[in-house]
Amino acid sequence: MFARPLGALVVACAVTACVAPASTTPASDYRTRAATRSENGIRVSAAALSSDESAAAYGVALASKGVQPVWIEVRNDTDVSYFLLSPGIDPDFFAASEVAEAFAQHGHRERAAEPDARFRELAFHNPVLPGRTTSGFVLTQLREGVKVVQVDLVASRRALTMPLFVTVPGFQADYKTSEVFMRELYPRESIVDYTDDEALRTALEALPCCTSNEGGTKNGDPLNLVIVGGLDDAFPALVRRGWTPTEEKWTGAIMRMVSAALAGEPYVNAPVSDLYLFGRPQDLALQKARDTIHERNHLRLWLSPFRYHGKPVWVGQISRDIGVRLTIHTPTFTTHKIDPDVDEARSALTEDMAYSQSLMKLGLVKGGPVAPPDAPRENLTTDPYYTDGYRMVLVFDQKPTSLAGIVFFPWHTSAARDSSRAGADR
Repeated sequence: MFARPLGALVVACAVTACVAPASTTPASDYRTRAATRSENGIRVSAAALSSDESAAAYGVALASKGVQPVWIEVRNDTDVSYFLLSPGIDPDFFAASEVAEAFAQHGHRERAAEPDARFRELAFHNPVLPGRTTSGFVLTQLREGVKVVQVDLVASRRALTMPLFVTVPGFQADYKTSEVFMRELYPRESIVDYTDDEALRTALEALPCCTSNEGGTKNGDPLNLVIVGGLDDAFPALVRRGWTPTEEKWTGAIMRMVSAALAGEPYVNAPVSDLYLFGRPQDLALQKARDTIHERNHLRLWLSPFRYHGKPVWVGQISRDIGVRLTIHTPTFTTHKIDPDVDEARSALTEDMAYSQSLMKLGLVKGGPVAPPDAPRENLTTDPYYTDGYRMVLVFDQKPTSLAGIVFFPWHTSAARDSSRAGADR
């Protein structure tokens, strides 16, 4: 077993070689990048501020205390007053007076003669009167990368819920929202929009069984996941349940991995290695960190040329990292070890998403070959895995769906029961 400092460095580089720092982009006016949505006479806009932007707005380093302002603007073109519910944006939001007092107690009064007044001035103030536009900040827990801003507005016998998916400047994500979600990967004539469930099932079952290496000469982890949805529904649901974007493979990320490994701490945005489908690496990756950097659930997604009732269809791979081991199959001679029961990771995500209130439909379709525990297959780094050979299809919608409201595709229900029994036997 290698010594801890060397081991930490090796672990840190387990998914990538150390590279030059990525370039940074100067911060812009947060209002110019605000996400916006309109519904029933209400238009809402939201933007999450970077550390530099929040310091400029408030005159103190809010990020040093784990505070992140979220700017909210509500335009009310109805005939009733609406009230914004701050817990919808962050259940653990901070009161403006609370944060102002925290800075005043630590010798910052000289930077603002009346800090409490400044914080009150910048805060969002209810109500939003008919025919008026109101804007201000809600102080939330600090988060890098992306943030789901769920704007809940209530009036007498009325309620509106509008989730907004916003990016935070300064984070070196391994994907760019404008590129992943806005670019045209496929010619328009090649995109097929399925409205028949059986036709969708047939198309999904015809996809490759597995990811591959860059040359496409060797199979890797199984493609065991399909996500239907986009920026309005699926990805806000994932982020709301604690899934975070992975960071770009640059020097800063490597150093953070070293630090996390030495301290035995999680790194919620740790990079992942590239796997291939459709001749390209994953379009984006997300993870749900656990107690240390060695443990996480992570998924990779590729946009397909399919649509389902107009919604984008993403094909994915999900597994659970449970440790680190040496290998000759990576440039860094180390890799994360996966839990061989990849079906468990698939089921865990499904159960997690059921609590997102955005999962409206699910079902299983055939994927790759069956690999029983006594005859497992191997991924690109020779980790063994076993599977029932199915991939889970998760369909999301921005309209809230309760647990009792989730619909099941009429696909392979007997196989699902058999899989459950096999899992119990194991």
